[in-house]
Amino acid sequence: MAIERMLTEETPARVLIARVLAEAGIEYVFGISGGHTGRIISGLSQVQNQVRMVTVREESLGSVMAEIYGRLTRKPGVLIGQGPWVLGNGLLGTLEAYLSSSPMVLLTDFSDAPHFHLHAPYQQATGDYGSWDARRAFGGITKQVMQAHEPLAAVQATQLAIKHAMAGQPGPVAILFSHDALAGNVAADSNPGLYPTRFYLPAPPPPGDAKAVAAAADRIVMAQRPVIVAGNGVRIAQAYDPLQRLAEAAGMPVATTAAGKGSFPETHPLALGVFGTFGTPVANATVGEADLVLVVGSKLSPSDTAWANRKLLDPTRQVLIQVDIEPRHASWTYPAEEVVLGDAAVVLGQLVEAIGSRGAGKSDAARRRVAAHREKLGYFNAAEYSAPDAPLLPQRVIGELMRTLPEEAIVTCDAGENRILMTHFYQTKKAGGFLQAAGTGPMGFGIPAALGAKLVHPDRPVVAVCGDGGFAMTMNGLMTGIEHDIPITVVVFNNNALGWVLHGSGPFAAEFKDFDHAAIARAMGCNGVRVSEPAALGPALKEALAARVPTVIDVRTSLKVSFADITSPLASEASPRRR
Repeated sequence: MAIERMLTEETPARVLIARVLAEAGIEYVFGISGGHTGRIISGLSQVQNQVRMVTVREESLGSVMAEIYGRLTRKPGVLIGQGPWVLGNGLLGTLEAYLSSSPMVLLTDFSDAPHFHLHAPYQQATGDYGSWDARRAFGGITKQVMQAHEPLAAVQATQLAIKHAMAGQPGPVAILFSHDALAGNVAADSNPGLYPTRFYLPAPPPPGDAKAVAAAADRIVMAQRPVIVAGNGVRIAQAYDPLQRLAEAAGMPVATTAAGKGSFPETHPLALGVFGTFGTPVANATVGEADLVLVVGSKLSPSDTAWANRKLLDPTRQVLIQVDIEPRHASWTYPAEEVVLGDAAVVLGQLVEAIGSRGAGKSDAARRRVAAHREKLGYFNAAEYSAPDAPLLPQRVIGELMRTLPEEAIVTCDAGENRILMTHFYQTKKAGGFLQAAGTGPMGFGIPAALGAKLVHPDRPVVAVCGDGGFAMTMNGLMTGIEHDIPITVVVFNNNALGWVLHGSGPFAAEFKDFDHAAIARAMGCNGVRVSEPAALGPALKEALAARVPTVIDVRTSLKVSFADITSPLASEASPRRR
């Protein structure tokens, strides 16, 4: 069958760009109209039953929502807005997408003035004298930068940006549109021609090399104490089910990196929790004693490896097998004896088939090994989960979340000490139930991440957990929640401080006034509850989960607990700060 042309009549470029997004199956575009990109938003009105424009109050919100959309759907999250502010304000989500491999497309502009680009016009980003250089600036934080100076190129660039954002290791791609590119039309008989967007979408990922899979499977079967380390790549590949099937088939306990937390249910008998610097003692002990470690979709950062402590990971005494879609990640921080390149979901499925019945009986032994470590070292059973202290201990807040939230709930985390405490103490009940920044540590991430997750999963409760510092950065996201009917719950660890800074460096420039964040939320039209006694938190959470509008629960929390209290001794003894 012959491939048809995209056009039968002359059409404005702005309308065609919107059509491309619809043809790619992208349901949401996030951002705010500005500069020449207002024309694209005008085009989106032609496909508003297929693509929903979510107008935010500031570009950082849109960038995080787009990053989360890409991370959860494997389709590019789209951020739209004017060049300087997509770069500056939108850096929050764009940098995260770049470092954690989330597919994303930035639709932005040169803010150029036709015929006057050599006269240093207001805000221009063409790189001419008197202008700033958008191509160079975006080039440092994206997979690729495309530029379109006429209408036909504007449409082609959009198709190719979607393709490149998804191909291989995903990531953000920026398109810089000139005024003329968005102001004109494309003729039906254009040369080069335009074709339907479906031909530009990447094919399903190919399987891993059969010999490499077989070799890895043989090593796993021969191992006595194998373990899996699951990273954010498991989430990006939506490989939750094959990961669990492999763990059960081969008798492999599962630890996650901090970035991979939520990729495996921590209630599973083979679950170890997060390993590394802020990991659980069970995870670190099990990984440390392993004779084989299968690393799936992780770059193995210094925090993951407790500053490369050999008691945790050591290729001279452990067999390392690595599964990754990016060849450059293989044997990056440690030499791997076996490497399988490919999509995590596909490769894990291949390993399940290759192991077959050879893993019979290993699962029971692995469960007993995990249970013994849990009995000795404790596992999500801290007495502080029920502590009566007021202000509330962070563990009590986290304990109430664990007791109250249903299995299908999604929790998003901000940055700072609250995130470290959540990573260590919060037990995920279902794969896909925990989201945090995987490549960066930006304050202000939790609320827009929750908004994005709720749009992707409207039937699942979504709770953002943040500190009072992070809440103040993106609390305007609650306005977007009201305007677009996105009923998330926000739990604020309110200790009147930047906890990480205060406990790490002292009180100077780390303390806040006491603000009533619940009252601020009510002023926006949200529900708002201030909790100062432990017994009040559970009922507040239940009421918030049943609400049809965003709810903020402002919890007066204690500063008695710090990140230092849960830092693994492995990290303390290997940290470069001690040298």
